Amino acid sequence: MYLNCHSFHSLRYGTIPLEELIPQAVSCGVKAMALTDINTVSGIYDFIKNCEQADIKPLVGMEFRSDYRLRFIGLAKNTSGLAEMNRYLTHHNFEKIPLPPFAPDFKDVFTIYPLENSPDELKENEYIGIRPDQLQKLVLSAWRERQHKMVILQPVTFRSEEEHKLHRILCAVDRNIVLTRLKEDDCCAITDKMIPVESLLANYQHYPHIISNTEKIIEDCHFVYDFESPKNKKYYTSSRKSDMKLLCSLARQGLVWRYGTKNIPAKERMEKELKVIDQLEFSGYFLITADIIRFSNSQGFLHIGRGSGANSIVAYCLGITDICPLELDLYFERFLNVNRKSPPDFDIDWSWRDRDVILEYIFNRYTYEHVAFCGTNVEFKYKSIFREVGKVFGLPKEELDMLAKNPMKFHTTNDVVREVQHYGMMLEKYPNQRSMHSCGVLISEEPITNYTPLEMPPKGFPIALFDMHVAESIGFEKFDILSQRGIATIDESVRLIERNRGIRINIRDTSISKNEHAANGYLAQGKTIGCFYIESPAMRGLLRRLKCDNYKTLVAASSIIRPGVAQSGMMKEYIFRHNHPSKFEYFHPVFQEQLGETYGIMVYQEDVIKIALHYGGLPAADGDVLRRAMSGKGRSKSALQKVKDNFFACAAQKGHPAALSEEIYRQIESFAGYSFCKAHSASYAVESYQSLYLKVHFPIEFMVAAINNEGGFYRIEVYIHEARMAGAVIHNPCVNSSLPSAALYGSDLYLGFMHIKGMKIEMAQFIVTDRKRAGEYRSLEDFINRVPMGIESVKSLIFTGAFRFTGKGKNQLLVIASILLNKVKPENRAPMLIQEPAREYKLPTLERSIFEDAFDEIELLSFPVSCTVFDLLQTTHRGDIKVRDLPSCHKKQVRMLAYLVSTKQVPTKRGNMYFGTWIDNEGAYFDTAHFPDSLASYPFQGGGCYLLRGIVEIDYHFPTITIHKMAKMPFMKDPRYMDAKDQYKTQALIREDVSTTERQPYPQEHEINLPRHKMKT
Repeated sequence: MYLNCHSFHSLRYGTIPLEELIPQAVSCGVKAMALTDINTVSGIYDFIKNCEQADIKPLVGMEFRSDYRLRFIGLAKNTSGLAEMNRYLTHHNFEKIPLPPFAPDFKDVFTIYPLENSPDELKENEYIGIRPDQLQKLVLSAWRERQHKMVILQPVTFRSEEEHKLHRILCAVDRNIVLTRLKEDDCCAITDKMIPVESLLANYQHYPHIISNTEKIIEDCHFVYDFESPKNKKYYTSSRKSDMKLLCSLARQGLVWRYGTKNIPAKERMEKELKVIDQLEFSGYFLITADIIRFSNSQGFLHIGRGSGANSIVAYCLGITDICPLELDLYFERFLNVNRKSPPDFDIDWSWRDRDVILEYIFNRYTYEHVAFCGTNVEFKYKSIFREVGKVFGLPKEELDMLAKNPMKFHTTNDVVREVQHYGMMLEKYPNQRSMHSCGVLISEEPITNYTPLEMPPKGFPIALFDMHVAESIGFEKFDILSQRGIATIDESVRLIERNRGIRINIRDTSISKNEHAANGYLAQGKTIGCFYIESPAMRGLLRRLKCDNYKTLVAASSIIRPGVAQSGMMKEYIFRHNHPSKFEYFHPVFQEQLGETYGIMVYQEDVIKIALHYGGLPAADGDVLRRAMSGKGRSKSALQKVKDNFFACAAQKGHPAALSEEIYRQIESFAGYSFCKAHSASYAVESYQSLYLKVHFPIEFMVAAINNEGGFYRIEVYIHEARMAGAVIHNPCVNSSLPSAALYGSDLYLGFMHIKGMKIEMAQFIVTDRKRAGEYRSLEDFINRVPMGIESVKSLIFTGAFRFTGKGKNQLLVIASILLNKVKPENRAPMLIQEPAREYKLPTLERSIFEDAFDEIELLSFPVSCTVFDLLQTTHRGDIKVRDLPSCHKKQVRMLAYLVSTKQVPTKRGNMYFGTWIDNEGAYFDTAHFPDSLASYPFQGGGCYLLRGIVEIDYHFPTITIHKMAKMPFMKDPRYMDAKDQYKTQALIREDVSTTERQPYPQEHEINLPRHKMKT
């Protein structure tokens, strides 16, 4: 009887979470109901499943609204009806045109109009919905005569009086107005909630025809959805048979390319995988992915195939990934197996500069009708909740800032704030708006609009109105088309090296970089700043603690640094066993045989499968069920229990003692949820090696590429420091040499215009374009004549030294610029047809010191170039020791003077502590630890140089200083200012990189609960 129900997917309108709508219907005796969220079908698929479990007939549809007004309701008779509505709404979304008052000629859709918007004539499939409180209008002849086309309309939007107010708050948020400005017809009626079916029908007892019309619509709607069959594009060619033939041919060609003709294990593994791929009908998925990679290679793009797809030797032979699963003992079942119900996917990274070209190819190759991005629901988050709800209650900006920026326990309390908190917390996790998934692309066999309406964001790629979880549940395997700056840095490095040195490098050939001797040396020393995934202070410390000097150890390091593994204590235990291999025993021979590479520790998700297979005797596919269930990705408790029972039964058959099996299962259970996919780590390690190889052998080019791709973990200043340490000569921006980003000529590195604060990219590009068009700028006057730039921007260029080629001092240039520009707006200045000779101005010579230039640079570039930060200090003291001395100072108190690079706040059981990364005046890096008691008396005071005192602790080859005292060192007076209050303000502009983590404190050694000795049985 309920033909118009809203869930919270009716954004900023409905208040009922989808999973709570069905239980309410059951309690009201509902046997059939329709989900009709506003202009979306986001929830219909979960709705169908939930209804079927509750023995309720599901009807699916949509409520069509425009300008906040209900136009009509559409109910799909079948799947064709849903497609009709989806295409209709998609057209209006794409064309950005409002929905008209009346529905089009739907063929398989029932249309229900509200009484106030009903057309004079109704088609056969069209009805008027009449609400209980409108029944008295039927005494009027105009409406009485139309009863034969009326149905029950009892909208459902909220459940309680409290939720009705929440609904009103949502409506006010949507309109960006205060609650008191809402009009009555801006919101739903106070009666728009579900009541027992008997009570609803009692309202219409004198109108049997209306009841029978409603029952007929329910009876005639037969929306049946097949959740089991794949929905992706079925075939790359024309049939499953020809797809498999092509896939086998390409895979076998790739096998020869990767392994030669005599590698029997590789051939056997590939044939085994091909059988499973064929059995699960995934050949088309592999071929489409391979096609995308083929196009990428044809464009000269670098890509990284990662994720569980790297467990596949077929993917390796097709060139989708560069990870040999035999080398790393990667199980195909981790990616694809006969028991896996959820579809797999490949994660493929491109440079952020190339990704859109790849996307355009996919959409053009497989057509916009069949391709769309997954959608995603952006939920109300803590800060946005209090801002949005607070505005609705009329709170001023200052109070909104206070609510948004502070935990609730620090909020001022009054009646209004309590209401904001109460309703704000009700909204937590409610969807707020729809957006595009960052990387998930669907390629459908049928038109995408058979399943969902589409929206077209400014980016120009259509978005489905359901998220990746729904996509998986209804049969789509998404293609993850990702981008990252690490690949862009590698790619640009290769081009810079060829342009600057004439050396062409095939960085795709991982044999030149993976385990390369010099790169391994850098790796073991943690000299990895700028390198993908291995440059953070924590990772560099881990590499040094492990003396990591090979690929397999790097793969392990890339995994154990992950939050889950580290938080479980496995990182600490791995470091101990790596450095003390004689101080532990393998718990069981299987652990030594299968996990010897990681010292008997289940570091990787694949390790769960190994132990289940080789100790318990389970099939590898069942081991993956175990892994997925324990890592929170498996939804079936019954499936987990079945596999668990089977594990103990098989272990007993193999003669293992029950107590031993129970302890091993406990270890699996303890660490399966923390472990990381080995194939992910291996893929990361390959890219890390590629970037490290370039850093080792071509450091200046590599650092310029890192700068131009906006770095990574650190700010640009750190990468410029690395370039200087590698031998680059750093130059300030110059209008005749610089580009928008950093430019490299031999070993001369010119900072880009984009490094100047306030410089717009369009203006930076104009300077370069006009220089190419008309030649170098001959003078400041010539520049001003050719470039439409305002006085403030010209001053910024002068202060950074961008006109030093003129031979004039900054003060002279400032006077000239002021004379030429002070009374002229840049938009009113036109280039001269014939260049007049520059007028000579006789000005007094005003000397400037190098320190004045350095302070200019700090203001405009955020760091000094003309000298170092150490040169700007009042003190000439540089500490008692340098970084090179630390290895010989274990347990000694030292005093050092250093420049702060970064800080990281982490929780401990004693409170928050900090880790610091620093540079000494010789340019070398070191790390410090600051415990809560030390921080209480000696806190960090922002970026700059500090005098540090503490005890050196060498932890597995890695020296850190536990700080007891520290003091920030003042700069000299800024000579550009006469007023004393201004002479120290520039120092406050010096930055540091700041990061925090909200994780639980890492466990202590005795809490890790991983035995270091064999179990006595």
